[in-house]
Amino acid sequence: MALTGRIPREFRNLSFLVSLDLESNNFQGNLPQEMARLHRLNFLRLSFNSFSGEVPSWFGFLDQVQVLSLRNNSFTGSLPSSFFNISKLEMLNLAFNSLEGHIPVSLANASRLQTLELSYNSLQGNIPEGIGNLHNMNSLNRVIAFTGNSLSGDLPNGLCNGVPILKGLYLSINKLRGHMPTSLSNCSQLQIFSLSENEFDGPIHSEIGRLSNLQILGVGTNHFSGIIPQEIGNLVNLMELWMEENQMTGSVPISIFNISVLQVFSLSRNNLNGFLPRKIGNLTKMQLLYLEQNRLTGEIPKEISNLIELEELQLGRNRFSGPLTMEIFNISGLRVIYLSFNNLSGSLPPNLGSLLPNIEELYLSDINNLVGTIPHSISNFSELTILDLSYNKLTGLIPSSLGYLTHLQF
Repeated sequence: MALTGRIPREFRNLSFLVSLDLESNNFQGNLPQEMARLHRLNFLRLSFNSFSGEVPSWFGFLDQVQVLSLRNNSFTGSLPSSFFNISKLEMLNLAFNSLEGHIPVSLANASRLQTLELSYNSLQGNIPEGIGNLHNMNSLNRVIAFTGNSLSGDLPNGLCNGVPILKGLYLSINKLRGHMPTSLSNCSQLQIFSLSENEFDGPIHSEIGRLSNLQILGVGTNHFSGIIPQEIGNLVNLMELWMEENQMTGSVPISIFNISVLQVFSLSRNNLNGFLPRKIGNLTKMQLLYLEQNRLTGEIPKEISNLIELEELQLGRNRFSGPLTMEIFNISGLRVIYLSFNNLSGSLPPNLGSLLPNIEELYLSDINNLVGTIPHSISNFSELTILDLSYNKLTGLIPSSLGYLTHLQF
């Protein structure tokens, strides 16, 4: 409602208040300590305002609170341990503030906690071992989110022993390290699991295949190594697989191409080799396919044309060879094609401009061997912003129709 100012101290007189929701306004300043007298409060939502100052420790006196949401404010200081002494607390959301210090070990006391959201602060130190004591997470949410902090150390071994019905585990953009614990396979209900942008190393264990409910798996930008286990094909509900910027070796497991609901497939910047199998045509729901900067060889299979929902195709910086696969140009929804730095041959189709109505970026440069001319029909690419055909063997005149590409930047 675009309300401004501060919360008045007279709120203390609302002694029968059960629910207080002031979200999405422009309130500012410190929270008045007099609010600690609202002992009947069950729900307190103050998110998306401009409250500042240290998070009040007196929240611990609100012993009836079940939902406490303070996200997207300007709170500073450390996370008060008193929060986790609120015996009925089910949801705590402090994301997008400026909190620092460690996550208190008293976290283990919050036995009814169902959602713990501390993302995008400046928290440091280890994740407390007591996180495994949150065994009463029995709501539909069941989320632990620590993304975007400076947490370090290994993952607690008992992370999923106490919370097997956890549905979301967000740990990306931290400084966590060590191996991925095999005990994570105990989180049998896990749907979203994100460890991207950390310092994990070692193998990705075959036990990952036991997380049959997984929908999003993010382990990109780490130091994982070894082969991708075939058991990953057991994740039949997987819609997004992010494994880019690691040190994975071997070939792409054939079992992955049985995951018919897969929409995002990102294995870029690894050390993968071998062929791209024809079974890639099974992934008809695919929208984003990122395999650039590996050592993949052979021809790009024609079956790729089955990916009718594909929007971005990035296969550059590999060792693909043979003729440029014309079937790629039949995927009308493509916005980005990146095939540069391969060893492809052949020519561009004369009717190229009528085949890709949504194309925005087209990269076919460097170490390819394309011949022939640039088709005049390329002027039909009304949304094209980037066109790179350099370092090929193209001949003839540069079409004057390129001047009609008003969005072209490069």
